[in-house]
Amino acid sequence: MLTLIIGFDTKSAAALSKCMIMGASTSSVFYNLRVRHPTKDVPILDYDLALLFQPMLMLGITVGVALSVVFPYWLITVLIIILFIGTSSRSFFKGTEMWKEETLLKKEMAQAQTTFVNSRGELLIDTEYDPLVPREEKTPMQIFCSNLKWKRILVLMIVWVSFLLLQVIKNDVKVCSVWYWVLFSLQFPIALVVFWYEAMKLYKDYKKRMNTGNLECICEASIEWTVLHIVFCALCGILGGTVGGLLGSGGGFILGPLLIEIGVIPQVASATATFVMMFSSSLSVVEFYLLKRFPIPYALYLFTVSVLAGFVGQLFVRKLLRILGRASIIVFILSGVIFASALTMGVIGIERSIHMIQNHEFMGFLGFCSSQ
Repeated sequence: MLTLIIGFDTKSAAALSKCMIMGASTSSVFYNLRVRHPTKDVPILDYDLALLFQPMLMLGITVGVALSVVFPYWLITVLIIILFIGTSSRSFFKGTEMWKEETLLKKEMAQAQTTFVNSRGELLIDTEYDPLVPREEKTPMQIFCSNLKWKRILVLMIVWVSFLLLQVIKNDVKVCSVWYWVLFSLQFPIALVVFWYEAMKLYKDYKKRMNTGNLECICEASIEWTVLHIVFCALCGILGGTVGGLLGSGGGFILGPLLIEIGVIPQVASATATFVMMFSSSLSVVEFYLLKRFPIPYALYLFTVSVLAGFVGQLFVRKLLRILGRASIIVFILSGVIFASALTMGVIGIERSIHMIQNHEFMGFLGFCSSQ
């Protein structure tokens, strides 16, 4: 939209969109902290998955921001089209599956609530069923406090501050000097240590539960926490961050569908993805600011608008969920937004690329050191 409506070039739009994503995700996180988990008495934010994906996302973002300096316009356009169409298609099919499951569940619940009468007009009561125990009512402040896990948040903040300090120090060092690459490389061990700690925790808990015959999920994800799945999550985290840094699309376009794919319910997937995006997008904003990639007045204005839009969006979706009683609507909204982005950016990108070819503009890769 920044490219189509206002006329920003792709690279400036990527930087400004990060400001918007940071504003929307911050307001969404604040809203979600006042919302209960739809089915369990646990936080709506899955901190285990947040700690697993956040380091990889932030590592990918620093790589993506660096690549955004080098990659030509046409390649960024091609990547947008491929990634967004693939992600939106997969999300749509996942949403369709969820819709069918919800329809089946609604029919079963309707049948269970039907009162059966025998031939003599007597009510048939099944005494095998225990009465349902209502959930304990909580005040908004109790819900807010129960959704906060300060130790986990502290770890996430330490990772964020570590990456931020490296970016600030790196900005004062000559580009492509020895110290520049040393500081750039230090991001890898920081991210890998936190990821390894959380991955080993999930793996050991999974093995322990399997050995004791406990089939309950460790976290909100329903997948088996094998080595292969852990490696897959790491690669997806890095990919999401790289795409977010390169295209300014936000790691949520990868993380949101990924969380749903591994079995997280849409409400928790949405809340957790925006929580992680709040950290990752704010880091991107700092990096783009240090690279002097966006005008400050536009950034402040769009950030403010996005904060308000985040609140309105959360209120709208929550009311829609209460009316329809279907969580799959979140997946369809996500899929539709991603597909619309692919369509609009694809059309504009192709048009601009043709214009660049006709004007014989340079369309190759730029040198990383010379273009800083």
